[in-house]
Amino acid sequence: MSTSASWAAELSEVSGPSEAAAWGDSTPGFSAPGSVVGSDLDKRLARLAAGLAELGSVLVAFSGGADSAFLLTAAVRTLGVDAVVAATAVSSSLPDAELRAATSFAAELGVRHLTPSTNEMGRAGYRANGSDRCYFCKAELTETLRPLADSLGLAHVVTGTNADDAVAGFRPGIRAAAVRGARTPLWDAGLTKAEVREASRRWGLSTWDKPAAACLASRISYGTEVSPARLARVERAEVALRLAMATAELGVTNLRVRDLDDTALVEVDADRVGALTARPDLLAVVEGFDRVEIDQRGFRSGSMNELLTPPGH
Repeated sequence: MSTSASWAAELSEVSGPSEAAAWGDSTPGFSAPGSVVGSDLDKRLARLAAGLAELGSVLVAFSGGADSAFLLTAAVRTLGVDAVVAATAVSSSLPDAELRAATSFAAELGVRHLTPSTNEMGRAGYRANGSDRCYFCKAELTETLRPLADSLGLAHVVTGTNADDAVAGFRPGIRAAAVRGARTPLWDAGLTKAEVREASRRWGLSTWDKPAAACLASRISYGTEVSPARLARVERAEVALRLAMATAELGVTNLRVRDLDDTALVEVDADRVGALTARPDLLAVVEGFDRVEIDQRGFRSGSMNELLTPPGH
């Protein structure tokens, strides 16, 4: 049985949100992506606190992004630091800058922070880099964190999946975590991304407006094998180009270097595309590729998924 067929069979045996939901079908009770933050926020925050209290103690899968940082803070506020531990999985797919930021945030919060190593590269399905790559990544993560939680006497592993994630595009990683027992307090409370950011702003969290920072493997075109060398090449390119743009006074919020094998496709915020196009000299810092091109459509989160076809279509 192929790796994809194997995990698909596994999912069919588990109750929970349907696979179709991971392709964008609406989920009852949750706001649609991009919904305006309104009076429901306080009710959902109360629901989040109640849900966390029911869990009792948690190991938070903490990437350092806006969602997991908010969840970690909410858990500490609700359960106290003795019942909460943050865990940031360390592998070649995690940028060094993100690990440093996560470490700093946890220290400021005063919560114990662990950095277990994960070995996604040991999974053939991950290395193959098919459309289900995230499944194998999250499987590795949750299978690493569950035993860790047990050893710490913590009842549950929780992730920062929010209500928008549940209805936004193909997310096999969500399913991988779910079938392995990970809980999703933000999703359960119906909190959308916008509400997470607004609540984070109210609480004074530095991550309230932090741009999304997907793992480095998300930059590599589907079907191109993931390797430590490719991940390192992408990270070097993004760090170098961000610095070059800042030095040229072209500061950018969102920047991705997509690895299309011999070609690096650069995505930056739409309002910076013209300025970067006018400065081709800046692209010289993107090394290790035969060609470097700028995507004139600008940055789009999950742009690699635009080439995917939902099941049954």
